[in-house]
Amino acid sequence: MPILKPVPTTMRAVLLTSIGGTEKLQHIDSQPTPKPSDGQLLVRNNFSGFNFVDVYYRTGAYPSPSGYPLILGQEGIGVVVAAHEKNTDGFQVGDGTVWAGQAGYAEFTIVPAMRAIRVPPEISDKDAVGSHLVGMTALSLVKEAFPASKGQTVLVHAAAGGVGSFLCQILRNEGVNVIATAGGAEKCAVALDSGAIHVIDYRASDGPGWAHKVLELTNNQGVDAIYDSVGKDTWKDSIEVAKRKGKVVFYGSTSGPVPPLDLSLIRAKNLSVIQPTLPMYIATRKELEFYAHGVFDLLKQGKLKVKTTRLYSLEEVAQAHKDMESRVTNGKLLLKL
Repeated sequence: MPILKPVPTTMRAVLLTSIGGTEKLQHIDSQPTPKPSDGQLLVRNNFSGFNFVDVYYRTGAYPSPSGYPLILGQEGIGVVVAAHEKNTDGFQVGDGTVWAGQAGYAEFTIVPAMRAIRVPPEISDKDAVGSHLVGMTALSLVKEAFPASKGQTVLVHAAAGGVGSFLCQILRNEGVNVIATAGGAEKCAVALDSGAIHVIDYRASDGPGWAHKVLELTNNQGVDAIYDSVGKDTWKDSIEVAKRKGKVVFYGSTSGPVPPLDLSLIRAKNLSVIQPTLPMYIATRKELEFYAHGVFDLLKQGKLKVKTTRLYSLEEVAQAHKDMESRVTNGKLLLKL
């Protein structure tokens, strides 16, 4: 067991004081360190992950789960430094764990033991947390939202992002033909490297738009499924490029939410539409372990690679949000504690 430092009474953290811009993210040096209660662990974080859902909470697109001030951050990895004597599922002080929950923008986080996962020793901290939420999201989309099979053709939007690049890798491993969209030459290269067979630069101003190009690539038949995390800017054309009896998976809304759906748009081709969220796929301990260990297995087999593009400090959390919103990033962004 590693030698652990004493747990201080205060910690460094970033608080979201209210809904608004990045100016609402306040760095604090003396936030009280929380204490675990029944079924909880206290984890000293080594890294936490940035996810676009953090932006949704900051801007009010998602309601705060506990009012304000609020510590954002949906995932992290570190060492258990305190555990309640009851209902901690066998976790002990000194155990390394990756977790999904709330309050990752802090040195210490309270984690329900039932949402913590032990990390295999052969997987690095950066790879474990860099693949945790995005990897489970991508894997659950492929396993449940639309179980793509060998030989099918699918479209992946935002294919250079965290979930998008993982989707491309997982689908490629299954023998699925991936058409991807991304913005700019650098992001298109990431999508190709992740397994897409065709990448459409939606920022290119010459020639027809991305939907027309998708139809060209499929001889006007369309694709079997679309994994769409963009939302408002892409939803209608995503429906347009779906083939007869195809499926549209709306799993994000980085450009804004999908408007109320006119069912006549999907009736014309007998389409299916789903808007899944990861929490509903990992609601039980069994489901969480299935997807978390599924991602670990892909990492150990070399079938999934994590692209971490930048590490931020607590003082740079606002900049991380700006970078996510401006879509200048690709791969996974991490907070180094």
